[in-house]
Amino acid sequence: RVTLAESGGGSVPAGGSMELSCKASWYDNNNYCLGWIRQAPGKEREVVAAVDNDGQMRYADSVKERFTLSHDKVERTLSLQMSSLKPEDTAKYYCAHAMGPVTTRHVDYGYWGQGTQVTVSS
Repeated sequence: RVTLAESGGGSVPAGGSMELSCKASWYDNNNYCLGWIRQAPGKEREVVAAVDNDGQMRYADSVKERFTLSHDKVERTLSLQMSSLKPEDTAKYYCAHAMGPVTTRHVDYGYWGQGTQVTVSS
């Protein structure tokens, strides 16, 4: 079993900052990838940031230089510090788990949390 629980989210003005956190359980500590996936109405699902058990990280071009991923592989937590937020960042954000190396393909993620809404106002 894999469980993921997000916390954080809410509303913030454009240009503001917000941090999302995730607590994960039951994944193989030597063969996993954790990522943040966002879904907005009318848009494709997007893996905005991901990290695997070797510490490899990937960011979507849309958030690079603005979002920072951090991971504690012992505590199995995942955090996403979001800065310089834009209205187009508005989405429901999910913490998700995949098997294998770091990936930014959302279809690779078999387990998703319940999600948390992030709304960035203009």
